[in-house]
Amino acid sequence: MAAMEGGGGTLSEIYQSAKRLLLRTRDGLEKLERLEYSAPSGDSPDLSSSIKRDITQIQSLCVEMERLWRSVAAKSQRDLWKRKVEQVAEEADSMKQSLDKYFLRNQKRMMEAKERAELLGRVSGDSAHILRIFDDEAQAMSSVRSSSRMLEEASATGEAILLKYSEQRERLKRAQRKALDVLNTVGLSNAVLKLIERRHRVDNWIKYAGMILTVVVVFVFVRWVR
Repeated sequence: MAAMEGGGGTLSEIYQSAKRLLLRTRDGLEKLERLEYSAPSGDSPDLSSSIKRDITQIQSLCVEMERLWRSVAAKSQRDLWKRKVEQVAEEADSMKQSLDKYFLRNQKRMMEAKERAELLGRVSGDSAHILRIFDDEAQAMSSVRSSSRMLEEASATGEAILLKYSEQRERLKRAQRKALDVLNTVGLSNAVLKLIERRHRVDNWIKYAGMILTVVVVFVFVRWVR
């Protein structure tokens, strides 16, 4: 295996060596990613350097395989090896891009850590002034929250009063409607009583007229019979 990774061996042997390096590099990148999100610093110089060396070696093997597959006599075999070598080269390029992105993220973390350290250094030089500013801001925020609560309570009280006035107005309207209904009912009852009274008087007149007519008829009949 050492001789193959140094550039010797057949095309098939170099290809198998490149595949083993790809597998090792993929595992190393996964481990590096886990360390990045679990460790405080997120940096592993030894592992990242090892991955970088493996990728460089894979790319060198791809150059060697590129030279060898072109000398394959059969066209079908030549096309097959061409695809295999291209796949290895593409996977190596993808891993190199992942490693480059890791280096950029690590560099950004280092710059942010440096800026935080400088900021903390400036703050420690004038910590009393900073604390006083924080206290003033805290008091101002507390005053604002207190004023906001008072406004909310006043608004709630005003809404409750308006609601009571609205309920009282509705009750007054309902009472007014009932009073009008009663008055209308009383007016209708009086009209009916007057009509009944007039009808009663008319009936009495008819009754008396009938009695008088009956007496006259009887009187005339008696006189005529005699």
